[in-house]
Amino acid sequence: MTKTMDSKNSIKEHEKNLEKLGAELSIIQYNFKIKTEPSEKYWIKKIQEFQDYHKKTLEYFTQGYSLMSLIDEEQSAMFLLRTSKLKKLGAKLLEDMENVKKNPATMNIKDKQQSKWSIEQREKLIKSNNDCLNHEKRMNIFFKDFCENFLQRNQNKK
Repeated sequence: MTKTMDSKNSIKEHEKNLEKLGAELSIIQYNFKIKTEPSEKYWIKKIQEFQDYHKKTLEYFTQGYSLMSLIDEEQSAMFLLRTSKLKKLGAKLLEDMENVKKNPATMNIKDKQQSKWSIEQREKLIKSNNDCLNHEKRMNIFFKDFCENFLQRNQNKK
């Protein structure tokens, strides 16, 4: 009986933490849209915004993993792998943003005489941005589905 109570209390605590982190994330509201802005100032700001957002997102998903591990170890292990992949994708996106920041002219799509290297840098940034965004979307769907199924199972137990 005590273990069940501890588990329920722990789940409630994780839910509160997730709610708080979700509220913080909604305030940050990072925009994944990339402007073809050839200004170093823009890229410095964009990198900082993404770092803040990504750090909070990883914190949120880590908290989600902790909650899931109390309920379903197999599902939580899969979610942990997805969180790890998101971390790697975020690091890749930051690396590509840093490369563009060093040479922001690579984002000038109006320049008809851009080098092959500049075009490749821009394409790498767009790809890593899309990969990160899409992976995060899939994680959100996975976590939402897990939570809905958990709530549904608890409703059926009552």
